[in-house]
Amino acid sequence: MTTILVIEDDWILQESIQSLLEGEGFDTLGAKDGRMGIDLAVDRVPDLILCDIQMPDVDGYEVLTTLQKHEATATIPFIFLTAKDNKDDLRQGMSLGADDYLTKPFDPDELLNAIASRLEKRSLYQSKTQKQLDELRNHIVQFLPHEFRTPLTGILTSVELLRLDPSDQESVLETANNIQGFAERLYRLVRNYLLYVKLETALHDPQQRESFTSSHTNNLNFLIKDTATHIAKQAQRETDLYLDLQTATVAMAETNFLKVIEELTDNAFKFSNRGTPVQIKSVADEGGFTVAIANQGRGMTPEQIEQIGAYMQFERDMYEQQGAGLGLVIAKRLLELHDGTLTIESTPEQTTTVAAVFPVA
Repeated sequence: MTTILVIEDDWILQESIQSLLEGEGFDTLGAKDGRMGIDLAVDRVPDLILCDIQMPDVDGYEVLTTLQKHEATATIPFIFLTAKDNKDDLRQGMSLGADDYLTKPFDPDELLNAIASRLEKRSLYQSKTQKQLDELRNHIVQFLPHEFRTPLTGILTSVELLRLDPSDQESVLETANNIQGFAERLYRLVRNYLLYVKLETALHDPQQRESFTSSHTNNLNFLIKDTATHIAKQAQRETDLYLDLQTATVAMAETNFLKVIEELTDNAFKFSNRGTPVQIKSVADEGGFTVAIANQGRGMTPEQIEQIGAYMQFERDMYEQQGAGLGLVIAKRLLELHDGTLTIESTPEQTTTVAAVFPVA
């Protein structure tokens, strides 16, 4: 049964609301003040909260902000009840994250319609979230074991080769380099997987989100050039790299900024042919700091762009792809956490341009 918590210091109104809701088949909880409401919400985790604003000691705004700090209560639909009909109150309530706002006196149909709308929206959100979790689980089961197994097999095979003939110094050096390459690939996979989990959590946790968005980075042209040149050298394609860079100061920590540039540049080289250009252009304007990375290669269809998600790799049976498909989605999540954007324009077998827009500090 759906449970609704009513936080209202007018006990006559509180009982009237609870009586109405129970007559409609809801289970209800009642709290006479904000502090009691917080305790009940945390303890019982209702499906929806109705809360008065003007209450002694702890008002409705503080109830909302407190509950948003608790993982179990942060996403509960929250409807403010108030005797005030003031735009500033409306603006403050909505800016804090309230889902709706009813001005007293309200009629029963108005209240029931607001509740039905918010419960339906939450149900749709939960269904979408469950679908995404199922898809993520399926991709992890399908791809992640292979991604771990491949470098581990390479390491174990290389160790066996060392045991067969440890006296050949040239062979030992070559094998050691192979082991290092496999180990670095495995390390990056584990690091990206852990970062992805952290990013997904931060998207739904205000406190963790704040830890991602409290730094600035400048000297961006130097950072982009250094990162892109290193990746091009690793791919043995230094002559394919073309840079046209401006600089700015962005509202993102340097490590996160570099992670976005690293993943997008690595993809540009990975999915394009040797001898074709990889062009990186950055522009600073009132819309933000845009880094556009273009390459010529396999490209993506509109449907594939729409389906981009963690562990999503397209046409894997036709193309060998290293990595678990996390790079692009990590870049996308980092930008989303900082109110930036990631857009992709692609013509299959021709040109793909990925544009990352960073917020300017």
